[in-house]
Amino acid sequence: MLQLGAAVPSLLSSNRARNSDRLVRQPLKKSPSSVRRGLLAAGNWIIDQVKIIDVYPQRDQLANIRGQSQGTGGSPYNVLIDLARLQAPFPLLAAGLVGRDDLGQVILKDCRRHHIDTRHLQSTPLAPTSYTDVMTEQGGGHRTFFHHRGANALWSGAGLDFKKIPARIFHLGYLLLLDALDAPDPTDGTKAAALLRQAQAAGMKTSVDVVSEDSDRFARIVLPALRHVDYCILNEIEAGKTTGFQIRGADGTLNTTSLRHAAGALLQGGVRELVVVHFPEGGFARTRQGEDFWQSSLNIPDRHIAGAAGAGDAFAAGVLLGLHEGWNLQKCLLTGVCVAAASLSHPTCTGGVKSLLAALKLARKFRPRPSLQPRQ
Repeated sequence: MLQLGAAVPSLLSSNRARNSDRLVRQPLKKSPSSVRRGLLAAGNWIIDQVKIIDVYPQRDQLANIRGQSQGTGGSPYNVLIDLARLQAPFPLLAAGLVGRDDLGQVILKDCRRHHIDTRHLQSTPLAPTSYTDVMTEQGGGHRTFFHHRGANALWSGAGLDFKKIPARIFHLGYLLLLDALDAPDPTDGTKAAALLRQAQAAGMKTSVDVVSEDSDRFARIVLPALRHVDYCILNEIEAGKTTGFQIRGADGTLNTTSLRHAAGALLQGGVRELVVVHFPEGGFARTRQGEDFWQSSLNIPDRHIAGAAGAGDAFAAGVLLGLHEGWNLQKCLLTGVCVAAASLSHPTCTGGVKSLLAALKLARKFRPRPSLQPRQ
């Protein structure tokens, strides 16, 4: 996941913001998912070994490690810990597979310490707990990952009875990094698509995230899952690779027209309600009804960025918090970029996230980037 910033302070004081707050307080319409409560997050459970380096070296050259730390990694682990730190007012549940080893125990104990239900987070003697060596460059926080898939490669979701799990949202990530779930399925296209279909059939809303990789597998693995996805949350690189749109120009600038086309293509691919795309400049959402929402990020100085690892998952946590609580989409995006900005202050994925109030206060502390919304 890529580096994000935070939010536009003008939203906090404008009439539009006050109207949005009134919308936030409106009760949810009753539906099979709204009578449920909580978020079940499943997929990659990883321990990140984060090294702060002075520069990323060329091959056969040396870089100096200036600091190191250990932290959370993987979509469900990061999202659930972020939600726990944000004091989400609903149950948090974990599902997946760790090794029967010391790192696996670290994950299980960490979840229990944050009051995350681990009854569906199993351990196996057949593979070690997954880990990633994260090389984070000083200054801008750019990072490079060296990943060992470990037990995550074996997890297929077997044993999950969604009818007996009372969560409202099932969040699965990362597609493309879960070998057993990325495998073909004769009916649904992939095993992940079949698992998402089962969750929806039980009355859950489903959410997915994707890993950023340099491959041609996106269409083959991501597209089949979209037919059983309510909320698709991914970054601009992943959105472009899945749909074939070039979202950044040769000079690195964001092409907002291509971004909107990619979101539309994902909806045409089957996403039922909402596509959310995040990027360093902010976030964008498009609904099934064709409504567009934009949110700029904060202009956070490099000296305040300890690392960008986990910013995308922090964004997802903020958006999922709002979706679960029935907030309007503008506030969901605002919360997402603020939580992402908070995560930048620590080299690990979740160490920088504090309370929701602390995250939202960042919108007053830092000036916003220029508006993203294209002129009509």
